[in-house]
Amino acid sequence: MGTIFQQQTAVAQWRTLVVEAAARCDTSLDDDMESYLVFLLMRFANRTEIAASVLALEYLHGMQQTGSRQEAQLRDVGDQCLLYSGLFPLRARRRLVRIRYYVDLGRSAYQHLSTQVQRGWSDIFLRLAQGFVPLMDVLQAARAQHDPLDNDALALHELRDECGSRRAGALLWARFGGTLAGGDGARRRH
Repeated sequence: MGTIFQQQTAVAQWRTLVVEAAARCDTSLDDDMESYLVFLLMRFANRTEIAASVLALEYLHGMQQTGSRQEAQLRDVGDQCLLYSGLFPLRARRRLVRIRYYVDLGRSAYQHLSTQVQRGWSDIFLRLAQGFVPLMDVLQAARAQHDPLDNDALALHELRDECGSRRAGALLWARFGGTLAGGDGARRRH
């Protein structure tokens, strides 16, 4: 009985985190996308081995697979890209890639899955591909409130201009009284 209570409590805590983060970045999530984020966070919470993965190689390996192996591999790639771009965007800088690398790779994995899986999941993966940046924004809003990224004008410009992040555009405006250049990045993507 204690296990069931703990699982329900964990789901409720992750859900609260996602709902509050979505509200902070003024993003509306339907039940499917909210649930996907909650269970994504739960699934990867204790998987420290993902830090050592090279996602482009995993993506290529997944593309060479078939059936359920391909689905699992590409889903993991898409999910890890969403986590990296949302929860650990500065990791891209340490790996000498742009955040857009994770966004493009994750979208591609989800997009490919949407054409390969059964109808019900096909729609979910298509929506994950199309809504990748708003979901990334929610995960970024879920991080600690005094996140160094939120005061990093260069990173915020990259997120806004290259990825179309509405949250980054709003933070630029709020923190820096506007933008440094090219304020139409969010309008191009959304």
